[in-house]
Amino acid sequence: MLKQISQLHSLRGWIATLSLLGIAIVVIPSLNIFLPQESFFHVPDYIVSLFGKYLCYAMVALAVDLIWGYTGILSLGHGVFFSIGGYAMGMYLMRSIGKEGVYKSDLPDFMVFLDWKELPWYWYGFDNFSFTLLVILILPGLFAFVFGFFAFRSRIKGVYFAIITQAMTFALMLLFFRNNTGFGGNNGLTDFKRILGYSLHEPSTKMGLYVITATLLFLSYVLCRYVVKSKLGRVLTAIRDAESRVMFSGYNTLHYKLFVWTLSACLCGIAGALYVPQVGIINPSEMQPSNSIEMAIWVAVGGRASLGGAFLGAGVVNGAKSWFTVAAPDYWLYFLGSLFIVVTLYFPKGLIGIFTRFSPAEKTKEISR
Repeated sequence: MLKQISQLHSLRGWIATLSLLGIAIVVIPSLNIFLPQESFFHVPDYIVSLFGKYLCYAMVALAVDLIWGYTGILSLGHGVFFSIGGYAMGMYLMRSIGKEGVYKSDLPDFMVFLDWKELPWYWYGFDNFSFTLLVILILPGLFAFVFGFFAFRSRIKGVYFAIITQAMTFALMLLFFRNNTGFGGNNGLTDFKRILGYSLHEPSTKMGLYVITATLLFLSYVLCRYVVKSKLGRVLTAIRDAESRVMFSGYNTLHYKLFVWTLSACLCGIAGALYVPQVGIINPSEMQPSNSIEMAIWVAVGGRASLGGAFLGAGVVNGAKSWFTVAAPDYWLYFLGSLFIVVTLYFPKGLIGIFTRFSPAEKTKEISR
C-alpha cells in the first residue's frame, strides 16, 4: 500500500505536498494559538475561518478537475452537489439548537415564523450526527448517479451537457427559494450554535474545523491522485481525448463516466458540509449558476488536468475575490473576466504551467521535440 502511494508522486512532488499540509495543519494553527495578538505574524481567528473556506473551495476544484480536466466532462452545475452537502449539515446544526432558538420551540425558528405545525418527514434523523454523515456521503452521489445515468446513456456531451447541468442547478435554486419546501426559503439555514456539543463561536472549535478540513482535503487529493494515476485514470483520459475510439476498443464508457461523475459529486457534498459550520449559513444562492461557473473558472485558471492547478486556481481566484470585495467590489467581475482571458490566451496550461515549465520532466520533453 505504501509503495502504491509513493508512486503517485515524484519525491519532489511529495515534499511539496507534505510541506503544504504541514503549513496548513501545523504552522497556521501555531501562529494563531501561540503568538500574541500584537505580533506581526499572529494569524487572527477570522483568517483561520477564511482559510477554512478556501480549503473547502479547493476540494470542489479537485472534484471539478477530476471530471473536466481528466475526463472532458464540463459541468456547470456542481454547486448543486456542494449545496446538498451543505444543507444536510445545516439541517443537523439547526436540529442541534433545540429550544435555544428565538421562539423556544423544538421546530427551527424559520418554521415557527412560517407557521409550520410539525417537522417535515425529510427532517427526521438529522438530530443524529451519524445519520447526517451518511446523508452527506450518499445523497449527492445518488442524485449525481441518477442524473448522470440518463444523461450519459443518452450520449449527451460537450456544450449540451454543460447546459443541462446549468439548467439543473437553476431549477433547484428556484425550488429552494420557496418557503413551502421547508429549507428556509430565501434566508436559508443560519444562526447555528454548536456541533457535537462544541460551540461554533469558540476559536478552538473553528480551529478544529479548519484542521479537519485541511486533513480531508489532503486525503481527497491522494484519492484523486490515485484515480488519475491508475488504469482507470488512463481510460478516463482516453475518453476525454477520443471517446469513440475507447468504445471501439470494447470499453463501456458509460460506466467510467458515471463512476467519476458520482465520485466528483460526493467530494463536492463533503466540501459543502465542511463549509457550512465555518461560514455559518447556507442558502439557495449557493446554487446559482454563476457559482458553478466560477468553480470551472478556478480549474481553468489554475490549470486543467493538474490537481495542483485546481488548488492554485481556487486559492488565487478566491483570494482575489476576498480582496476586491473589500477594496473595489465594483471591479471584481472585470478582474475575473480579465484573468480568465489572459490565462486562456497566454497560459494554456494555467498558472500551474508556469511552475511545471521549469520542471526536469518538462525540460526533457522540450529537448525530445
